Amino acid sequence: MSRTCPENTPSPSRGAASYDGRVAFGSVEDVESALAADSYLADRGLATAIYLALAMRRPLLLEGEAGVGKTEVAKTLARLLGADLIRLQCYEGIDSAQALYEWDYARQLLYARALQAGEVRDHVAELYGPEFLIERPLLRALRAGSHAVLLIDEIDRADDEFEAFLLEVLSDFSVTVPELGTITADEPPVVIVTSNRTRELHDALKRRCLYHWIDFPDVDREAEIVRLRAPEVPERLARSVAEAIARLRDADLIKPPGAAEAIDWARALALLGAEAAVGEPALQTLGWAVKNRDDLDAAEAALGASA
Repeated sequence: MSRTCPENTPSPSRGAASYDGRVAFGSVEDVESALAADSYLADRGLATAIYLALAMRRPLLLEGEAGVGKTEVAKTLARLLGADLIRLQCYEGIDSAQALYEWDYARQLLYARALQAGEVRDHVAELYGPEFLIERPLLRALRAGSHAVLLIDEIDRADDEFEAFLLEVLSDFSVTVPELGTITADEPPVVIVTSNRTRELHDALKRRCLYHWIDFPDVDREAEIVRLRAPEVPERLARSVAEAIARLRDADLIKPPGAAEAIDWARALALLGAEAAVGEPALQTLGWAVKNRDDLDAAEAALGASA
């Protein structure tokens, strides 16, 4: 079951303002229907969070285990809104220059050499003009505004300093470039922030976002997801895979499988002609569902006990 903050939010009524007028999500039901039409099955809580984030023009922070579909939310919204998906993949050691902008030093050097030595001093300011600025994801998204979906993926992998750097972007949709001044989005982009919760995020970042936790789907929804994303998989096999995945998640694995693994596993079993996720076919293809060596023994035991 997914959880959204604030809790107990009443369903918005039809006719509420859409994000930017290009795509009308008049209700939570509209969001659910649009996502489903694009092969993303969202429960009521997630659809409500997306609707409110769009209507209120606030970043949406999605947390949950790896593989529950957090990143796919941003990809799907970009398609539905006809917007550019601009992805900032976070990692340990990422800094503001890699996320915001860099100067094209090679072009600056060529430009300086093209000027006569005596004139360079008079043209120093030109070396830091917009034509020499290399946009990184954050700056590109702010300049694109409502024509972009900005995905800040796996923010928990970045360090505290980078998380603090993002606060200006998430609160004011602006950044400061010392040589050019403050750049503010005319219309804010859609912002999706994801975290696998490998560490706790700071309250300052959470306060700037609508927060939603995405849980693993139950067996019925998982089977439905498999059938939607892999229509070549027979219904009986999809159900069997969903049940097997549920058992694996209960087996206290280091890395429990997500929906993406369930889909891949079902496709692999279908290619082998298997009718269910049991016996030798299940064990031989277990590497599609379990991606940790220490988990394999526990996974095999869980599947063997249910065979």
